Amino acid sequence: MSKLSYIDSNLSAVRAEIAAAEAATGCEGRTRLLAAIKYGTDEEVRALLEQGVTEVGENRVQQLLDRWDLLSAHGAKVHFIGSLQTNKVKYIIDKVSMIHSVDSARLAAEIDRRAGAKGIVMDVLLEINGAREEAKSGVLPEEAEDLCREILTLPHLRLCGFMTMGPRFENDAAYRAYFASVREIGDRIWQALELAGEPLYSMGMSESFVPAIGAGAHMVRVGRRLFYNHDNDHIS
Repeated sequence: MSKLSYIDSNLSAVRAEIAAAEAATGCEGRTRLLAAIKYGTDEEVRALLEQGVTEVGENRVQQLLDRWDLLSAHGAKVHFIGSLQTNKVKYIIDKVSMIHSVDSARLAAEIDRRAGAKGIVMDVLLEINGAREEAKSGVLPEEAEDLCREILTLPHLRLCGFMTMGPRFENDAAYRAYFASVREIGDRIWQALELAGEPLYSMGMSESFVPAIGAGAHMVRVGRRLFYNHDNDHIS
């Protein structure tokens, strides 16, 4: 048995739980799995990519740059899902397919400027701090519509929807209620701005992706569950 067999079994289990959650809510095939790879070694990330994972989420700019050759060699779509400083945008603007963590006009303007210099349009999500946690990034719900309006004026950004982190809860029902509240905020903004289609929602992590799917997530960001090594009883 391969020493990385736990990667295969973890991925299979997560995919099965995603499929079951989709079936329970009648949204089969809707959910995109983002492998949040900050906890993984290069060897583990390579194993995921070789098992057909096509989209990964990076939290840290330097780690993304360090792994770029590995990710690009496998044709992975890279999403930036962590807090992003304006002075780091230039390093990733031509490497990522979407930035999930836009939470200020200043950051949006810098992404627009750097994207324009590269002749590209960057897909972005507005990060909403729906629980008003002081230690978390994201725009407050009452400020979200105004920031969306600013983003829509920037020619090199494409507003695709919303992302949220959310607090840790004790049970799935609490998670689902939180994610549903963020979706309600996002849907209301989308309608107020008269935008076409429906917004994309990036919600849910290792402990919460099942209730997130139940609340309407289109993308789930799963890390620890993929890299958990049961034999060593720790996150590899």
